[in-house]
Amino acid sequence: MISWLLWLLGGLLGGGIVHLATVLYLPRTATQDAYSRLAPITTVNQTVAMPAPAPKTAIMPFMDPAFATAVCRYDLSSGALKLTAPVSSAYTSVSFYTRYGLAYYAINDRAAGRRVIELELMTAQQRSDLPEEEDVTAADRLIVESPTTTGLIVIRALISEPGLATTVRAVLAQARCVQQPQ
Repeated sequence: MISWLLWLLGGLLGGGIVHLATVLYLPRTATQDAYSRLAPITTVNQTVAMPAPAPKTAIMPFMDPAFATAVCRYDLSSGALKLTAPVSSAYTSVSFYTRYGLAYYAINDRAAGRRVIELELMTAQQRSDLPEEEDVTAADRLIVESPTTTGLIVIRALISEPGLATTVRAVLAQARCVQQPQ
């Protein structure tokens, strides 16, 4: 009886380990992840406004038609990136994702407290290469450290009324992500 319980426990433990390993490894093997889907329509280190989602032609699944979206596919191997995103009248958010879809930072217009969200994106190595006195003199400068050199920045602005769609999209089209000189 006890040997059957040990075999059952061993089988459950082995199945749990295989399940966990599969779930953690699966995103790296997916061929149609967000980064791959956006690569044909975006340019590295430039912000691109996404078209309004439609049921048959949406680039990404589950896009909310109540939001205008812009994407910056970044590569930090040549240096840091400066992001400037103007704030719409209703709500604006900026989310940062690694190449494999792991969200590591997000900020919205309420948290930024300004009419323009400005920040610098860099790797930990690029941050450590900054002059020490520069951190002290630029106290209100927002620096985000990316865990990877490539990834996505997604900027979303709420379209609070259908008549404001063109205005919100125009505000979002002013968003910029620009490579900083080293």
